[in-house]
Amino acid sequence: FPLVYYLKDIYLVAMKSKTGATTPKAVLGLLSICPMSGYDIRQLVQWFIGHFWTESYGQIYPALRQLDEDGLAEKKTERHKGKPDRHIYSLTEKGREDLRTWLRVPPEDEVPRNALLLKLFFGGQVEAGASALHVSEAMEREKIRLEVYRQTEKKLLKESKRNPQLPFWLMTLNFGRHRSKATVKWCEQTLKELKRVEMERAGTKRKRKSKEAPHA
Repeated sequence: FPLVYYLKDIYLVAMKSKTGATTPKAVLGLLSICPMSGYDIRQLVQWFIGHFWTESYGQIYPALRQLDEDGLAEKKTERHKGKPDRHIYSLTEKGREDLRTWLRVPPEDEVPRNALLLKLFFGGQVEAGASALHVSEAMEREKIRLEVYRQTEKKLLKESKRNPQLPFWLMTLNFGRHRSKATVKWCEQTLKELKRVEMERAGTKRKRKSKEAPHA
């Protein structure tokens, strides 16, 4: 049935965790930048790759322990008086080879879960204004992201100008920028369409009331 396949495309995907097997690889990649603690990794995720990848502390710390056990990373403990111990992880040569092997494997195509599209798909069940509000809020979020991308690019160009990885970081940033610009444009078009739907519904409602009204 076509409707079922369409719904799968926008939301109902197989409940396969995208992070379970990939989190250690993502952490390996981040450690290739420089030795870091779990806290450092989380901050880097939020600032630099949060527009396309996310990891929680609950995913990062188990991954670090596993990498350490597998010899892909090694832990060094820094002790400071009056403060908790700080565990710094660095990539081993074995870990670097493991990362390179993974980078050469084609990525799996994953269908994103998009609550906005799911609600919009069923939007005919409520007033068009409800959907318009959701779309307007989504558009504002994307505009904020565009500013974040601009600031992030500025920071990268200033602080990592000579880093050989910079062109690749900017490629992923550019993807986020293009996606946000496209989403803003889609939101603008969708808001116009929702306005048209709202006006058509209002006209239909007036006609119905006119027919139901008693004639003199």
